[in-house]
Parts: sequence; C-alpha cells; structure tokens
Amino acid sequence: MKRFTLPRDLYHGKGALEALKGFEGKRAMILSGGGSMRKSGFLDKAEKYLKEAGMEVEFFEGIESDPSVETVMKGADAMEKFKPDWIVAIGGGSPIDTAKAMWIKYEYPDITFEGMCKVFAIPKLRRKAHFCAVSSTSGTATVLTTEVTAFSIITDYNKGIKYPIADFEITPDVAIVDPDLVATLPQKLIAHTGMDAMTHSIEAYVSTAHTDYTDPLALHAIRMINADLEGSYNGDLEKREKMHNAQCLAGMAFSNALLGIVHSMAHKTGAAFADKGAHITHGAANAMYLPKVIAFNAKNAEAKKRYCEIADLINLGGTSADEKVQNLINRLRELQKTLNIPLCIRNYGADSCPAENGFVSEDVFLQRVSDIAKNAVADACTLSNPREISPEQMEKLLKCCYYDTEVDF
Repeated sequence: MKRFTLPRDLYHGKGALEALKGFEGKRAMILSGGGSMRKSGFLDKAEKYLKEAGMEVEFFEGIESDPSVETVMKGADAMEKFKPDWIVAIGGGSPIDTAKAMWIKYEYPDITFEGMCKVFAIPKLRRKAHFCAVSSTSGTATVLTTEVTAFSIITDYNKGIKYPIADFEITPDVAIVDPDLVATLPQKLIAHTGMDAMTHSIEAYVSTAHTDYTDPLALHAIRMINADLEGSYNGDLEKREKMHNAQCLAGMAFSNALLGIVHSMAHKTGAAFADKGAHITHGAANAMYLPKVIAFNAKNAEAKKRYCEIADLINLGGTSADEKVQNLINRLRELQKTLNIPLCIRNYGADSCPAENGFVSEDVFLQRVSDIAKNAVADACTLSNPREISPEQMEKLLKCCYYDTEVDF
C-alpha cells in the first residue's frame, strides 16, 4: 500500500496571505528568517490578519540559513512558554523546516533530535497545534521546498552533517503560495531555488517510489520550470509567479514520490566544509550534482527511459536514448551557466558564484570525500534512487562533481 498526502488546504494567487484571517484559535506563533519578511511588511500583514481572527500573536525571528539543532531546541522552548495552537512559518525553506522540527519537540518535549530523524517514525502531532507554511521562495534558498511536504532538513554542526526529517505527520495543515512574497527575491536566490525545484521534479519522476499520482505533478513542474525559470531570473514577474506555482507542484511530487542521491549528496556536502568559511548552498549543490547523477542513473534501464521522456517533454530532440539523455544533461548545464551557478565544487566560490579557485581546496576535499560518501549512501534519500550505489561508487561520483569529469561507471 502507498500513500499520497498533501496539506488540507492550499491558498494561492496574489493576496493569498489574507487567508490567515479565517484561522480559528487562541494563540499563533509566527516564525521567520533573516529579516526580509519583516522589512517587506509581510510579517506585519500576517500579524494583522491573525489578530483579526481573534488570536494573540508572538514572533520567533532570526532563523538562520541551514538551521541548527540548537535553534530547533530554542524555538521549541519558546513554543512551550507561549503555547500556540497555530504555528505559522513564513519564509524560505529554512524557517519552515525549523518550525516543523520545533513543532515535533513542542508536541513531544522528551523526543531527542536523533528520535526525530527516524524515518517515518514520528508520533501523531496536532495534539497542541496546527501548522501553516507560507513560502517566500520558488524552491528554497538552502533546503527543500517544504510548504507542502513531509520533509525538514536540520544541520548538526558538531558533525558537519545535514539530516533529513521525513514523516507525513509534518506535512503542513495549510500552505499559502502568494506570489507577492517573491516579487523582490534576489536574483541569486531565484537561480538556486529554481534549480532546486527542477531537481525535486526530476528526482521525483525517476524515483523508485513514483506513482500515477506523482508523475503528472513532476512532469508539469519540469515543463513550467524549463519554460519560466530564465524569465523569472531576468525579472519577468509573470514568469516568477509561474515559478512559484511550479516549485509547489514539484514539492507535492517529491513529498510523495521521494527523492534520490542528488539530495543525499547535497545534504552531506552542504556543511561538510563549513570550517573553511562557507557552505555549499542546497540549490547550487543540487544544480551541480544533478547532471552527474543523471549520467550515473541512466545505466539503469527504467531510469534511462524516464530521462528520455523528460527530454521529449521539453522538446530537446535526439534520435537515440543515449542522445536524449545527453541532451537533458546539456540543457541542465546550459541553465547553470545562464543562472551563474558553478558547474563543479572545485569552482564553487565562497559567495556561491563561479570562481577559478573555489573555497574547497583539492587537498581538503580528498581528505574528507570518503567519509562524505559513506554518509551520503546512508542518507534517507538514497533508498529511493533508481540505481543502487556503493560507498566506493559514491566517492567516485563525488570526485566527478568536484572535478567536473565524465561519469563512466
């Protein structure tokens, strides 16, 4: 038996944030990130709407990119003191992911972070609060699209590893997808979040857990992203609204079809070099690794067939299966160049832009790649990848992603 789960309600279109007026409850906690939602006035709007609904409102602001276990515990303590019956997370993937993990800890104060990370083993939520996610990015700046998903990503900085939390219990009750929130999104985030959404769609379509319910969502998202991402990047607000919808469709697909080793690798490399002064941001990591993973997975006949279907869908041409797969890889690399995303780790600058010498030196990478490979194979997303992979193969694949060399195994 398989399961398909989405939020109970999804409000979308310009002005959708106003749906908060209709919420029923006594207390709402609004959680947000680094300040853009405050500066743009959206937090004030959300507070106004919730107060109109008759609720007392408290804020938890300043959630960092690549949120930490410590932030989760701090926020859960704040929830325990305020006792909200609505948790409203506004922003990119980081505040939404963090709020989901806080929600678990708020409902079950004795649960450990390790307990949260047991795949599909979280006890029943909603004993204390319901959850609303309001997305402000078309993908996510650093982590998964989460306003419609059963996933959260939290970083354990003591280990330098990002851990996925996966359970249908953390699927939000309500999602709000309002294009007003992405109108002023910085160009770099448009690029990274857009390629994150493309990765979600493609991995969901070739996942071993894909179904007749997820395939149409993944394919339509791919078609939209291919058509609209570059225009959104260049300031076309109509295309930006379409991208905001496309990323949500991609989230619906992967939340139910799961993902693959592009995400396993992104999770385990993202914070692995933090001591060298930067992170490999999630969207950029996915963009760099996706073409290499397609080349690896295409050795599997079913995955190859599905990659060809994607190539046909977006009219990439090709007369043979090998040519179609290569055309898909070429299209993704073309997007990377257009969006100013590095092609490989070696050329990944500390500002996440292409650099002749990236912030991860060859010596440091080679010292750590074996452990990163083992951790990536153990990541929850590896289980639904269409081709099995060993730690030795993962190490070779990561080296291809570092040097931008061909995948021939």
